[in-house]
Amino acid sequence: MSSPHPLLTTVRELLAKSPVSWPTVLERVLAHFECPCGTIHLIDPKDGVLHLTTHRGLPPPVVDKVQLVPIGKGMAGLAAERKQPVQVCNLQSDASGQARPGAKLTQMEGSLAAPMLAGERLAGVFGIAKPVPYEFTADEQQLLMDVGALVAKKQLG
Repeated sequence: MSSPHPLLTTVRELLAKSPVSWPTVLERVLAHFECPCGTIHLIDPKDGVLHLTTHRGLPPPVVDKVQLVPIGKGMAGLAAERKQPVQVCNLQSDASGQARPGAKLTQMEGSLAAPMLAGERLAGVFGIAKPVPYEFTADEQQLLMDVGALVAKKQLG
């Protein structure tokens, strides 16, 4: 059996601390994927909406727009609804409708939103982005899903 990915080991250690430092978790994920911009949204079971828990690299107008993300809206909301990763190779020229118009304000291009799942139960969504056109590989998407599963297990018990 192969040893766990170093990122998973690091995130597992960070999640074991109380309280969890969400900015530190996000920093480690962004450093691994070489992304200057990212978000962690956690779902509030009371309202069923994704709440921005921490972010890095978002301009203030974007922060205002992504504080609360309904399931099914924008990349994070679609990833939550579909329970699978959603990516856009270039936010600046995207015409798929997956990204909201305000996403262009991030100045990012290659972006990925991955749900945090414990089985089929949704805990939240990771968002990561690069300032260049980029398509995340299947392995990269799976690694972010695996990180999300650790967070989901912590959040949902």
